[in-house]
Amino acid sequence: MQLVKTENKKSSILPLLAVGTFGLHLFTLLLLLFHGSMIQNLKQQLTPQSLVQLLDGQAITVDPQQTDQRHPETIRRFVGETMTLMLTWSQQQPPITVWEISSQLLANELKPKFQAEITNLNATGQLANVSRGTEYILVLEKVSQPTKIADGKWKIELLANQLNFSSSNNLGNSTSFHKQILVRAIDESAVSLPTKPLPWHLAAYRLGEARLEIYEICDIKDNNCS
Repeated sequence: MQLVKTENKKSSILPLLAVGTFGLHLFTLLLLLFHGSMIQNLKQQLTPQSLVQLLDGQAITVDPQQTDQRHPETIRRFVGETMTLMLTWSQQQPPITVWEISSQLLANELKPKFQAEITNLNATGQLANVSRGTEYILVLEKVSQPTKIADGKWKIELLANQLNFSSSNNLGNSTSFHKQILVRAIDESAVSLPTKPLPWHLAAYRLGEARLEIYEICDIKDNNCS
C-alpha cells in the first residue's frame, strides 16, 4: 500500500513539473522575441536613410546607405527652387518668414553674408516686411549644368532677375541676380517641420530631402569663387 501511495505522489508531481518547464520555456521565448524586437527597432533608428534620385530630378530618401553622389538634375533643381523660394516675397509671404525657413538650406557660415545681401534687394531696406501691394518674384533665366569641383561638391551658374511689382507700378522693376552657387552633399538634412507647417515649410523640407546645402554664393564674374 505504501508503494502505491509513493507512485501516486510521483505521478501527481510529473504534470506539475511539465507545466512548470513549459511555462519557463514560453517565458524564455517571449523574452527573446522582446529583445529581438528591441534590437530591430534600435537598428532602424541607427541606420541612416539614403538618397534616391528620380529621373525628373526629384529626390527621395530610403534605407540604408549614404552617398556623396547626386544626379545633375537634382542639383540644378535644388539650386533653382531654393533661390526661387528664398527671393519670392509678398505681404502673404513675408521676407523674414521666408528667410527663417529657407535659410536652413544654407551653410551656417554663409547665412550672415547672404542675409545682408538680400536685405538690400527689398526697397524698405529690411527683411521684416514689404510694402502693401508689393510683390517680389524671382524669375530664372538659366541654371547651368553642375560642374564638379571636388568629391561631393559642385558649382552652378544661375542667371535670374527679381521682378518687383507694386500697385503703382504694374510693369515692375527688374534687379539682376547673376550668381555662381557652390553646393555640397551632406549626410542629413537640416530642415525640420513644425507641428503646423506653412506651405513654405513643406517646400523647404522637400528640397532638404536632396541632402544638399549651398555653402557659397558669388558674383557671376568672381574668378576666385571657391
